[in-house]
Amino acid sequence: MPNAALTLLNYLALLLMQLALAGIQTAALVFQFALGETPCPLCILQRVAMFGVSFGIIRNFRDGYSLKNDGISMIFALFLLIVATRQTLINIYPRPGHEYIGSAVLGLHMPVWAILIAMALLIGYAAKFAITGGDGNLTPLKKFPALARAGNALGLFIVLLAAVNFASVIVQCGLDACHTYEYRLLR
Repeated sequence: MPNAALTLLNYLALLLMQLALAGIQTAALVFQFALGETPCPLCILQRVAMFGVSFGIIRNFRDGYSLKNDGISMIFALFLLIVATRQTLINIYPRPGHEYIGSAVLGLHMPVWAILIAMALLIGYAAKFAITGGDGNLTPLKKFPALARAGNALGLFIVLLAAVNFASVIVQCGLDACHTYEYRLLR
């Protein structure tokens, strides 16, 4: 496959991952603000992990493709998998005070969805590497200006989502550690 086609495929895969993450983070904020579902500390960590994946993708669009940036995204995808698995195992058997927090979407709660999201991200990266070769020798993104603009615009939207999330965590938890038993600034 020619280098330009591999580059296009690589950046389209990254753009689709970023679009999915932006949709998930937007939905999380809608659930939080429109439905009043305050995220638990582990849910907040899952959001941080998703923003970390997005950070690696943003760097690929902003600074040019690098395997280091994909590595950053994959480390955060693994972190998401670990945190989501922990929360799912903690809440796998409902007991008083330890039920899943928030509404189910299509029958699954966010920690279970986060496991599926992390697995999809890791499989997506594996497939991308298998198809493009993962050697990083791609045509510069400047050859695809519309794709570069879309990636950068989506990156700015992700940064805005991260800022809103950060502000909501400060309101929720103050400058101290978040706890599941007390949201003092929201009462």
